[in-house]
Amino acid sequence: MLAKSPSRILLAAVSLLGSPSLSVSACIASKSKLPKYPPFSSSCFGLRSVVRVAETEMEADAAQEARNREAFRQAVVNTLERRLFYIPSFKIYRGVAGLYDYGPPGCAVKSNILAFWRQHFVLEENMLEVDCPCVTPEIVLKASGHVDKFTDLMVKDEKTGTCYRADHLLKDFCKEKLERDPAVSTEKAAEFRHVLAILDGLSPEELGAKIKGYGITAPDTKNPLSAPFPFNLMFQTSIGPSGVSPGYMRPETAQGIFVNFKDLYYYNGSKLPFAAAQIGQAFRNEISPRQGLLRVREFTLAEIEHFVDPEDKSHPKFSEVSDLEFLMFPREDQVSGQAARRICLGEAVSEGIVNNETLGYFIGRVFLFLTHLGIDKERLRFRQHLANEMAHYAADCWDAEIECSYGWIECVGIADRSAYDLWAHTDKSGVPLVAAVKFSEPREVEKLVIAPVKKELGLAFKGDQKRVVETLEAMGEKEAMEMKATLESKGEVEFHVCTLGKDVTIKKSMVTISKEKKKEHQRVFTPSVIEPSFGIGRIIYCLYEHSFYTRPSRGGDEQLNVFRFPPLVAPIKCTVFPLVQNQQYEEVAKRIAKSLTAAGISYKIDITGTSIGKRYARTDELGVPLAVTVDSTSSVTLRERDSKQQIRVNVEEVASVVKEVTDGLSTWADVLWKYPTHSFGTTED
Repeated sequence: MLAKSPSRILLAAVSLLGSPSLSVSACIASKSKLPKYPPFSSSCFGLRSVVRVAETEMEADAAQEARNREAFRQAVVNTLERRLFYIPSFKIYRGVAGLYDYGPPGCAVKSNILAFWRQHFVLEENMLEVDCPCVTPEIVLKASGHVDKFTDLMVKDEKTGTCYRADHLLKDFCKEKLERDPAVSTEKAAEFRHVLAILDGLSPEELGAKIKGYGITAPDTKNPLSAPFPFNLMFQTSIGPSGVSPGYMRPETAQGIFVNFKDLYYYNGSKLPFAAAQIGQAFRNEISPRQGLLRVREFTLAEIEHFVDPEDKSHPKFSEVSDLEFLMFPREDQVSGQAARRICLGEAVSEGIVNNETLGYFIGRVFLFLTHLGIDKERLRFRQHLANEMAHYAADCWDAEIECSYGWIECVGIADRSAYDLWAHTDKSGVPLVAAVKFSEPREVEKLVIAPVKKELGLAFKGDQKRVVETLEAMGEKEAMEMKATLESKGEVEFHVCTLGKDVTIKKSMVTISKEKKKEHQRVFTPSVIEPSFGIGRIIYCLYEHSFYTRPSRGGDEQLNVFRFPPLVAPIKCTVFPLVQNQQYEEVAKRIAKSLTAAGISYKIDITGTSIGKRYARTDELGVPLAVTVDSTSSVTLRERDSKQQIRVNVEEVASVVKEVTDGLSTWADVLWKYPTHSFGTTED
């Protein structure tokens, strides 16, 4: 659907004036190019009236689309909960927001996705898989920055004390106005869209001003709200009975990999590059969880930390993905108001849109992973972080976003985090997390030596001495040599200490800066890390929506729900139905079930007395790709879910045919060509 931009509305209106026979909706929907200087009506009133009609129709379209999205979402969620894919946790006690249980089919889908993730990444890239504790000591998360900075802005209902996430309230308000309020002017609509675009970059003061300016109140009570304030999202606990060792439930799995870098590097033969991977639970105490599986308090992450030499971020297998073309949304396009566009990955890297080959390689591999699962590639885009979203240390960051009924949802983050994480843990622990490259011959190099005089700095800065020393030692060569020149000419220099957020005066007696020639046998450095991080629950929910559709029953009197899961992720690969309750047929069904078990194929037997058509409908609703109907003792009917086509297969061959299709060795078209087709005139009833 076209955006409600003033220019689009005006063009539609002008086109309408120039072509009286066309309807407003036809003009808006038309994709043909309008003339650069279209004829204007002499009646200004006529133009304004037509523009308003165009605006009204577009607003009505937007409202209808919102209603359609909600109806579709409700149909999907109702089916998922009724068929026990997932349900609210602790349901008999009215549940707890943000906590969900996966039922049998949901567990199977999740297990299949994680198995494919291991195959696609861990095995293909020869990664080192680890499994670290969920409970993490405070000092680890202090070093990573989570204790101080892992926060969201919260507001409170001033009368009831109920808490809400501030940016969500503002986002919901703007979206509600854009989609449902026909009285919103063009100028106000543009303002709301701008707010949505800059929402992540708003300071607490700016966010509070917007909430107050728009008159946003508590959703449940309409009471006034407090000013936004930060809330740390980690669940705090204590390790041991004494309570003197604070800890947290981990908000991500990555830190366990970083703190084990030294041992993993040794295990890998002290060679770079290498990658470590981990699948595990993470915990975030969301302020106001919503949107089902998309925003929860406990969830599964699958994370990769690919360690690489910061001076060489090429990738030997980049050519395998360089020809991929898919929707990308570079930051320049976002800032200029353009839409995502199809870009060849190789061109994106060569033109500098994507920072380096290794980052590009993982973007390509993520695209292949998601589309193999069944994510619609037309509703998948890779969006580059804006400057105000990027951490100061990051070289480049992209999110794989999937479109669903809630909009575009971030499901995978792919970031070049530079060497920040290993630096931070080296500094806090005192253990050097570094790699080395040996030279074939010793090299004479000129090394920068920065020697802070801690006694002088302690007298001058007292408790801030450590931060000043750290910032001095972290200077690059250019900055250090400029400081040296200024100190020698003026005796003092103003120096910005970012961790203090202010400038301090450094005197000549406080630091010595020099260059020394040394012979080195190796280059020691802190590796950079490329991190793809997968939110498994979000991917699963988006896959549910992308796979769901309805079709009429054979009689046409009802709509039947179907999940078109690829066999790769289907919770059950095959169902077995005796056509009628008959001892001979049931014995054949048991023989087939035994052969399916031996072949490692998940299946379900249904020997209820209901019609075969109803049994097909039940399994279609679970996304089962194949169904075996036992209607003789020597051969059976094999039915494919989406086409409803059927073939005849000998009983002894059933397991091998099902395995071929569900393992991806053959397509349904392949087996359709090999085996005789079967009319479904009777069995679908």
